[in-house]
Amino acid sequence: MKILGIETSCDETALSILDIEENENGVEVTVLANEILSQIELHRPYGGVFPKLAKREHQKNLDPILKVVLEKASFSTTEKPPIDAVAVTQGPGLEMCLWTGIVFAKELAEKWKVPVIPVNHMEGHILVSLMRKIGEASQYIIIEPELPALSLLISGGHTELVLIRKVGKYEIIGKTRDDAVGECFDKTARLLGLPYPGGPEISKFASEARKKNITLEKPLPRPMIDSKDLDFSFSGLKTSVLYATKDKNLSPDDIKKYAREIEEAITDVITNKVEKAIEEYSIESLIIGGGVIANTFIRSALQKVADSFDIPLYLPHISHSTDNALMIALAGYFNLKNKHSKDFKAEGNQSISK
Repeated sequence: MKILGIETSCDETALSILDIEENENGVEVTVLANEILSQIELHRPYGGVFPKLAKREHQKNLDPILKVVLEKASFSTTEKPPIDAVAVTQGPGLEMCLWTGIVFAKELAEKWKVPVIPVNHMEGHILVSLMRKIGEASQYIIIEPELPALSLLISGGHTELVLIRKVGKYEIIGKTRDDAVGECFDKTARLLGLPYPGGPEISKFASEARKKNITLEKPLPRPMIDSKDLDFSFSGLKTSVLYATKDKNLSPDDIKKYAREIEEAITDVITNKVEKAIEEYSIESLIIGGGVIANTFIRSALQKVADSFDIPLYLPHISHSTDNALMIALAGYFNLKNKHSKDFKAEGNQSISK
């Protein structure tokens, strides 16, 4: 089955074509085409994503990228391609951006006379973490995780702990009460005078601090690290950085110290909550998804957690951690048998719980 995936939830316009087959080895995936057009440079002057600009760019770029992926898959760009279904992000995300992808997907599905499948963006992040390469670079197999599994989803807009008793059935058991991890990175980076997106900048300066073995004299707080629930809160960390750096002329080493402490504070909270969830729900495998998991320090810390509990850790390839359409096409395949209304709408706050 060949599925076209479309992702426009935020500031990446992405399309992907997957050829998916079930056989005695499980679910095998061949990536026929996978294109992502990032808008980071356009949004950098605003210090974050400017929704109306993102929507305009999606509308401008969807047709050209479609042509590119069809050509890369060796399909016709003038006649109906051998696509069996179209999968598109329904939510969560910026609604005006989601709508551009949904309208585009519905038009293609109508034109090609194929089903259109609404996909939850966060489920895509879970499933893409289960892809492992086999054979050629474009060939993968989908791993069946040991259940019950725990998924930690960390991105610019989301921080969630998701209990998985069956692939396709999800329960949120912990989430942020305010800022998401990625949002905290961006906001604290801005306070340090670092450019958007803040996550990679914080990570870079934190790494330099460790190489120089320099640390902040007064540690930053680890919000909710000792709470009995599995929820998160990162707004207090941001506020602490604000007051600690206000009206100060930070030296390059000061910035490195703060970056290290911010990254380690966030990581301490994340790993603590994951450990609690593993113990409470007798978790058999750990799945991590979302753009923030491109952070190598956090990846390493979560690997140590998994090793300490002797459970497997499933991480996405770095190139698959940020928003992409490959994960949307994959989630579309797993949702193909579900009943869907053709009149589905964009859901900016859509939950993965189902």
